[in-house]
Amino acid sequence: MTVSLAPRVTTRRSAAELEALAIRGNEELGSLTDHEATPAEVVAWVARNFGVGAAAVACSMADAALPHLVAAHLPGVDVLFLDTGYHFTETVATRDEVARTLDVRVVDVRPEQTVAEQNAALGPDLFARDAAQCCALRKVAPLHNALQGYEVWFTGVRRDEAPTRTNTPLITWDEKNGLVKVNPVAAWTWDDLSTYAALNKVPMNLLLNYGYPSIGCKPCTRPVAPGEDPRSGRWAGLDKTECGLHT
Repeated sequence: MTVSLAPRVTTRRSAAELEALAIRGNEELGSLTDHEATPAEVVAWVARNFGVGAAAVACSMADAALPHLVAAHLPGVDVLFLDTGYHFTETVATRDEVARTLDVRVVDVRPEQTVAEQNAALGPDLFARDAAQCCALRKVAPLHNALQGYEVWFTGVRRDEAPTRTNTPLITWDEKNGLVKVNPVAAWTWDDLSTYAALNKVPMNLLLNYGYPSIGCKPCTRPVAPGEDPRSGRWAGLDKTECGLHT
């Protein structure tokens, strides 16, 4: 199911309570003496401490491994898709397939302005003139607003994606957005993700087969050559490696 409504609002615990819960989660999962907590163990911890209405999964629709993983423990969980107005056709098709095949509720999160309205207000092709502002308006601010209805959010950030993500924790307190942030697949490699997706037959963006290991908005994403950093195709030629969602 895909909806354009506001996310389900839960009665949120205080910021202090949620931050303490994030700290406790790190302690609990870190007490596993023989291994770092697996993605399934991380999601199971969230399921024990949060109701389904309190959790959201952020998904770029490059693949559906994370929504599938989370839905196994939190069926019906909200999956937030940042509908920027600039997506590849393949990305929108993946969103629709996720909504059709997985036990999740896909929520389209949209900016305050359409692309046409933004062009009229700030001039055409803001992404080419000020990519940071474009991301702030079409990704960061909409997601921040959407997350206020939740206590915890899941991301698919992996440590192997880029040097900026090397130290990604499994669970952390997200001060900027005011809720618990969970990165259950942080330790996965691309091969781990691909293996999980194949075993569980989850939807995958067709662009992954054509040299796009990291998929964002169409104007700001190019294919990556073999051996290049997986995120080097994002904002190529610019001094920019993140859209601001995870910084």
